[in-house]
Amino acid sequence: MKRLLLLLAVVTTAGAAAKAPVEEDILARTMDTASPYYYTALMMRYNAGDETLTDDDYHYLYYGYACQDDYKPLNTNPALERLLLLASGLDAEHPQRETLEAILATGREALVHDPFSPRVLNLMAFAHEASGNRAEARACASRMNGIVRTILASGDGLTQKTPRHVLMFDHALDVMDVEGLPYAKARIVSRTVEFVPFTTPYTVEGRKRKGLYFDFGRVYRNKPEGYTYQRDRTWQFNNLKPRTYK
Repeated sequence: MKRLLLLLAVVTTAGAAAKAPVEEDILARTMDTASPYYYTALMMRYNAGDETLTDDDYHYLYYGYACQDDYKPLNTNPALERLLLLASGLDAEHPQRETLEAILATGREALVHDPFSPRVLNLMAFAHEASGNRAEARACASRMNGIVRTILASGDGLTQKTPRHVLMFDHALDVMDVEGLPYAKARIVSRTVEFVPFTTPYTVEGRKRKGLYFDFGRVYRNKPEGYTYQRDRTWQFNNLKPRTYK
């Protein structure tokens, strides 16, 4: 399992100013029915595959999810495990229709627990494309790109003071997979921040970096006493090449 399943469009935010989420701002704008970022309306547009959602929309959509009752980041997601098993046996060059249909059905189930999972949207985009449903593939691609851009824009991840902010542990690793950055086991460096080391140093702007920092504070808010998290295996698969939807 060495290749990213499906890299979709341009997700880089190089040179852009970081837009770290501010809790008071997120809560105020997503709870206000008169706001263009009212959460119910944003989620309806997202679920409908609205490709006109802006980066600002995605900012409030993604981080606003932490304020919703459905946000339960420490619950298990059995559908995701089933989805990864299906994908691991997938013949990327000659996929069977039954397998593609199972991936789509299981993916929809997995999104109920985590509607912003890059890995799930990635697999569903591939399954739709392989099934000939280009409009649905494009919609999944658009959603994945919006989420990845949002996380990348939240911080450069190069220092503990400028971490990338994520809502799920797996989202951090998914984004690193999108960037093609191989990683080792993460370690906690503060109450809300973890450091994910690279397997080999990576040069950023002429300087060697050893890893990236991620803020998992939203996950930890309601962490049960004594809870231990086990990370999933990587989601990369062989032989599936990047595609861009225009």
